[in-house]
Parts: sequence; C-alpha cells; structure tokens
Amino acid sequence: MKFPGRRKLKHYFPVSQEKAILPSTEVRPNKDTYIVGLDETIVDVVANIDDAFLEKFAIKKGLSNLIDVDTAQKIYAELMKNNSISDHFAGGTIANTIHNYSVLADDKSVLLGVMSSNIALGSPEYHYVCTTSSKVDMSHLQGVSGDIGRGVTLITPDGERTFAISPGDMDELNENHIPEDIIAGSASLVTCAYPLRHEGKPIKPAMLKALQDAKKHDVPVVLTLGTQHLVEENREELLALIRDYVTVLAMNELEAQALTGHKEPLLAAKVILDDVDMVLLTNGPEGLYLCGHVENSLKRGTSNPIKSDDLVDFNRWEFSRPMKRNLCEKPMKVYSHIDPYMGGPEKIKNTNGAGDGALSALLHDISANHYHKQAVPSSSKHTAPFLAYSSFAQICKYSNRVSYEILAQNAPRLSKGLPEREDSLEEAYWER
Repeated sequence: MKFPGRRKLKHYFPVSQEKAILPSTEVRPNKDTYIVGLDETIVDVVANIDDAFLEKFAIKKGLSNLIDVDTAQKIYAELMKNNSISDHFAGGTIANTIHNYSVLADDKSVLLGVMSSNIALGSPEYHYVCTTSSKVDMSHLQGVSGDIGRGVTLITPDGERTFAISPGDMDELNENHIPEDIIAGSASLVTCAYPLRHEGKPIKPAMLKALQDAKKHDVPVVLTLGTQHLVEENREELLALIRDYVTVLAMNELEAQALTGHKEPLLAAKVILDDVDMVLLTNGPEGLYLCGHVENSLKRGTSNPIKSDDLVDFNRWEFSRPMKRNLCEKPMKVYSHIDPYMGGPEKIKNTNGAGDGALSALLHDISANHYHKQAVPSSSKHTAPFLAYSSFAQICKYSNRVSYEILAQNAPRLSKGLPEREDSLEEAYWER
C-alpha cells in the first residue's frame, strides 16, 4: 500500500515486515488490503469514419444509438477492415475507478462483472484486459458466451461525434458470482446506479446481493449516481437504496440537483448527509466538495481561509477526519471545498473520467486507513473509529490533483501514479 501524499514519520506503517517471495496476484481476504468494484464491463472504441459509413449502418449522426449485437459485430469488422480504429479504452465508471485506485495505491483491487469466455487476439475484450492495471484481480469475473459491452465513438471529418452502443452480455452478471468472502474482507465496495435501469436483468439482483453482503460485514459502500437522467428516472428507488446501504455517495452537481432539488452544491450536500456518511460532489470548473460527519469533540479547525457561500463559514472544520455518523455521540456536518488544481490544465484534453479519478483518490485514503489500522492498531491515528486516514481538506487536495491528471490527458484512466515530488510545490514543503 503506497500512502497518499507526504506523511509525518510518526504515522508511517512498518516497512520491515517480511514479504512473500512470490506475491499473489489474486486477493487474499484477511491478508490483503483491497477494494471491490462491481460494474457493467464495456470497451470504448474510437474510430474515424465518413458520413457514408453512418448511412450504411443506419446510424443517426450526432446521437447516441443503441444497436444490437449483430450490428455491433458488423460495424467492428468494417472498422477493422478499413483500419479506422484509433483507440481502444477499457471503460465503465467503476472499472475506471478501481483501475485508477490500483495505480495510485500500487495495490490490489477486485473487479466483479462479466467477461467473454473466449477472448480473441485483437478483440475489444483483449484490449479491455490489456488496458487494465495488472493489480486489478479479474479472476472473479463471470464468463459469458457473448461479447461484453461496446461503446463505439464514430468521428466524421467535420468533427461530429456519433455514438453506437451495444450492451452485449454486460448485464448478465448473476448472484452466484458475487463472492461474499471477497466483499467481507475488503476495505470498501464501490458500484454505480446504472444496474437499476435494467429491471429483469441478472445484474440488478447481483448488485443488491453485493450491497447486502457489504452491509452484513460492515464494509463501507461507495455509490456513484451515473447520470442526471438516470437519477431523475429512478429517484425514489435510488433514495431507498442510499438510505439502506450507502456510506459514501459520489456525484456531479447535476446529479445532486436531480436527487435533492437543490441547484447549489452545498445545500444539496447538506440534505444528502441526512442519509449517508460522506458526499463527494464534483462541480466542473468550480472544483469539488467533500462533506461528511465528525464527532463534535473531535472536530479540528482549519488554518485555511474561511469560506462562506450558501452556508456561512462552511469549511471551518475541514481539518477534521471523516467518521460514520452512527459512531458519533454528537455528530456534526463538515464541509470542504477546493478550486481546480493550478486553475485546471491549460488545455483540457478529456473530461471523461475526471470524477472517477477524484473518487479513486478518496477510496485510496479510505483503504490506507484500513491498512494502517491493521498494521499499527495502537497508533494515535486510531483513537476513534475514523472512516479515512486524512482530513476532509487533505482528501480534497488529493482528489483534485488526480482529476487534473485525467483532464490533462486523452484517456479516462491513469497510466502512471502521481509524481513523488510536485514541481508546483515549494521546496520548503518537502523539508518540513
């Protein structure tokens, strides 16, 4: 486990313990620190085509088109034949998140979902595996006879993007492939709201079983909301799910508004904190918010400038560390906000995955706390049942920095971890 950021020496975990000669690639419950992600497995394919190609396959230009498996295979074969494909990316909001987590933490994670039983060289499934971190344990994926999901981005010479989506067998994950022991031993379970759309598909009860297993074993549950439209369509079901199972809720400002009716992020977060322990709310060019609870007697005041918006002096206690609300005798709500790192990239190359990057940093901090508590249970870091290793303000910085890295590159996934020393920070920072 690589710890996020610079750490005070007295809080470091032991590094002199003997290591296994041949480390296992598969997770070992009760021995490893890892997170579990449940997702609809999908590959994003980017291709350059002309308008005649769209007409040939009756694809409406500039829109998102749902296509069947046969059409998807014909489109892919034609793209391969014409050498039109520029990129393959392993997709899926949760798969992106746990990949980024494993890159940041240099440690294991587990992906639950489906994968084609027979993977051909050069196929989308082949590219999915190749572009996913080797630290992501895929041994618990469910084999299916068909394809995983394919999302094809078709770019015409005028720059217009058209989408052709084929779900394939990505929603065929069933309850028999939800390993309770793997979830029970994890630092957290992370999933998304997308399976709620698929009434009658196996993935929905499979997700519910995973949530039930996590709750049974007191494993923190992290849920991302997906899209504003999904929230609007499934609002009541989502709220019931959140109240029953969710520890940390992640969303953007549009999804927060759809869930609560509040356009202002802070007011939306305040309402959501009545049902969950933490909220990660990304707000585009305005930065991000991290909100949660802390025991009143353990609150810590910030040394940063005090901010007021829809809530007066809202960041006053942002140096506090997050706690579960039901573990506080006198819980109080804490809010932290941070502007985009260095004002954001000079040129934003890609907005897809920035929120997933921010969430992966939060998950890293939660799992770092889990690891440290096992390694040094007597540390002063664990005098109370904190949910994360760092303060709200520190996690904000970390999440913000990872989002910047995603925005500054073309792909929605990290290809490498963050630098050990940031050029943007004064040399005195590293000497303290």
